Amino acid sequence: MATVSLKKLTKRYGNLEIVHGIDLDVADREFIALVGPSGCGKSTTLRMIAGLEEISGGAIEIGGKVVNDLPPRSRNISMVFQSYALYPHMTVRENMGFSLKIASRPQPEIDRRVAEASAILGLDQLLDRRPSQLSGGQRQRVAMGRAIVRDPEVFLFDEPLSNLDAKLRTQMRTEIKKLHAKVNSTVIYVTHDQVEAMTLSDRIVIMRDGYIEQVGTPDEVFRRPATRFVAGFIGSPPMNLVEAEIRDGKVDFGKGETLPLPRQFKGKVSVGQKVVLGLRPDDLYPSGHGIHSGEEEDVHQIELPVSVTEPLGNETLVFTEFTGRDWVSRMLNPRPLKAGDRIKMSFDLSQAHLFDAASGNTLRS
Repeated sequence: MATVSLKKLTKRYGNLEIVHGIDLDVADREFIALVGPSGCGKSTTLRMIAGLEEISGGAIEIGGKVVNDLPPRSRNISMVFQSYALYPHMTVRENMGFSLKIASRPQPEIDRRVAEASAILGLDQLLDRRPSQLSGGQRQRVAMGRAIVRDPEVFLFDEPLSNLDAKLRTQMRTEIKKLHAKVNSTVIYVTHDQVEAMTLSDRIVIMRDGYIEQVGTPDEVFRRPATRFVAGFIGSPPMNLVEAEIRDGKVDFGKGETLPLPRQFKGKVSVGQKVVLGLRPDDLYPSGHGIHSGEEEDVHQIELPVSVTEPLGNETLVFTEFTGRDWVSRMLNPRPLKAGDRIKMSFDLSQAHLFDAASGNTLRS
C-alpha cells in the first residue's frame, strides 16, 4: 500500500520555522496537489517527503513505514523536477535507464522497463536522441519516463510544468493525467498554478505560510472554501471579496451601498458583525447574460457603471464599480460594452459566501 502520512511535520532553519507541524494522509493511488503562493512551504514539504531535506520534527510514513532516517534511494519514490535534470551527453534511452544501471540491474530488465515507459509516454521514436535535440515538452516526458522505470510506490512532482509555455502546459497536464491512470501510483504534485491543481488532482491541499488552510476535492475547495484566503486563491478570475458589516438585515458596505443579507445566513449572523462578503464572477453578471441557480428572490439587481471589459471570445469579463471598488463578473453571450456604460447587474446571493472579518474563517450557511 503506497500511502503517505505526515504527522506533525515541522521544518526549521535555525530559529525560523518554515513548516508548522502539518498533518496529512494521502491514500493509496491518490493524486494529491499541494498548492499555494511562493514561500508557503509546499516545495519544502515535498523535499522532506523525498528525503532531500531533513525534517525538524514529526514523522513521515510511506506505506505504513516511518522513513525519517532513510536516504532518498531507500524510500521507493521517484521525483520529477522543474528543471528536467537530464544528462546532456546521454541519449533518451540512457537517461531513462540510468538509475537502473547504477543499481546494477540486468541489461535485459533495463531494456524492458525503458521500452514500457517509452510506450506509455510516446517516446519510442526519440530514444536515440540527446536532450539538446528535444523540445521542452519532450524533455519533460523523458524526465517522467526516468521516474516510471524505477517502478516507485510514490511519484513526487515539483512544479514540473512551470518552464513550459501556456499551450504546452495544457498538453502536458493531459499527459500527466493519462500517466496517473496508466501507472496507477500515488502522486504528490506541487504547483503554484491553481488551474493545474484543479484539473489534475483528486484532492487539493492549500497551503499558506507553512500551514494547511484546507484539504478537499477541487469541487469542495471551489464551492465551500474554508477561509477567505482559499476563496481568493482558488478560482480564475478570483472571487470578489469585500469587507462589510451586518445592519438591519443587510450587508452594509458603507456610504449607503448595501446588498440584502443572503437568505442562507439569516439567523446565523448578528447585527454589527464585521464580515467579508464573497461572490464568484459566475454569480454576478449583466442581467440576461449569465446563469444563476437561485430563486428569483435571491437575485438582486443594481444598475452600475462599467469600468473596463476583457473580451475572451465566447464570454467577456466585465468590471463594474460598486462599493468603491471594481467587481469582476462573467458575461455569457457577449454584447459590446465600453467603459462608462451603465448596465443592470444581477447578484445571485444564493451563491454568496460570508467570512468572519477578523479570523477569515467561513461562516457556513
